[in-house]
Amino acid sequence: MTPSHSWSRTRRETLTLLTALGTLAGAALTGAAPAGAATGTRTGTAISSGVVYRQYDLTAGAGVTRVHVLAVDLTDTRVRLGLLYPGKVASRAPLSRQATAQKAVAGINGDFFNITEAQHPGVVATGASVGPAIANGKVLKAAVPTGQRFGPQLPPGTDTDDVLGVSGDGRARLDSLALTGTVTTLGRRLPLRGLNQYALAENSIGAYTSDWGGVSRARATCGTDTDRAAPCATRTYEVTVKRGRVVSGSAGPGSGPIAAGVTVLVGREAGAQRLRTLVEGQRVSVRYDLTAASRRAYRFALGGYPVLTGGKPLPGLDTRTSAVRTAAGIANGGQRVLLFAVDGAPAYRRGLTIAEVAAALKSLGATEGFSLDGGGSSTLVARGPGAARVSVRNHPSDGTERAVPNGIGVFTR
Repeated sequence: MTPSHSWSRTRRETLTLLTALGTLAGAALTGAAPAGAATGTRTGTAISSGVVYRQYDLTAGAGVTRVHVLAVDLTDTRVRLGLLYPGKVASRAPLSRQATAQKAVAGINGDFFNITEAQHPGVVATGASVGPAIANGKVLKAAVPTGQRFGPQLPPGTDTDDVLGVSGDGRARLDSLALTGTVTTLGRRLPLRGLNQYALAENSIGAYTSDWGGVSRARATCGTDTDRAAPCATRTYEVTVKRGRVVSGSAGPGSGPIAAGVTVLVGREAGAQRLRTLVEGQRVSVRYDLTAASRRAYRFALGGYPVLTGGKPLPGLDTRTSAVRTAAGIANGGQRVLLFAVDGAPAYRRGLTIAEVAAALKSLGATEGFSLDGGGSSTLVARGPGAARVSVRNHPSDGTERAVPNGIGVFTR
């Protein structure tokens, strides 16, 4: 059966299921008009082998909204998912530019990110994402403390370690990735609790590598584990390690590109005190990894938060706030992925609640669903027939593409 044929069959099922979206979400959608009226073509457009794009309209609680969906068949050996990003963690670029640079045929925007620092005057917003990130099997960053995240309130039982990823067997999954790491010197092992992230836990030490970029690391010592807007720490220290030895120390976090093979350690409070004991020339070993709750190895992963697991919406999903959204669904035991973006044009931007997003993903056949950054960040790109580069298929609600830190890219060969 061809991928487009399979998508057509799924769409026929979807048209029936969508009439009962309110029921699918259970009590979460009580009082809302069913997100059931759907219009649009049945088969969509083949972007490449194993990738089909389509758009259609839904009537949700806030009114009619338009959604854009990419159906990706991971059983097709010519198709894979990967991380789109500008090359550095603390960097942003329009999604279409990222996709073109990495030769993706399609994609959607990804994780929530450090978009502003109004609470900390003089501190530069890093643009770095909230959650963990893995690209082509390489660990790029770990998650910030949950209290330091940007984005809507998390559903109960979820946190910033949650990811959507593709594991070594080629299947998409929801999982969580926790940082494990140590700084070893003179027989002592100090815990490493941060990696290329815009916020460090209180009293901790974090590592920054060439993957971070040149943005100031000062934001890492601001806020607390429970309050993103809390003042910056007054006790900080930074150590630069090159070829396994300390080469310098500084009372505060610095900025500028980090050379390959160099690691900058940033400490706050008790972590700063520990780093102050290191002296120039001292041997230091820094080791880290992201460990999955499932113990699987991931080729690609990025952050967000779950909204649908085991075919059921998570308890406590928001049923009141309608907005432009981006999400991803996983179907067929991880063999099919649905990349989902709400249109931000004025006629549609009232959007969906998170509960309605979960219900819509389920109606499309997903058993797992994952919410990504929405609002002005929501962007879905795909190549047109015969085109050499992607184009934006939805209407970003800002009127133009927002620069974002990462996304989910669809690649073919």
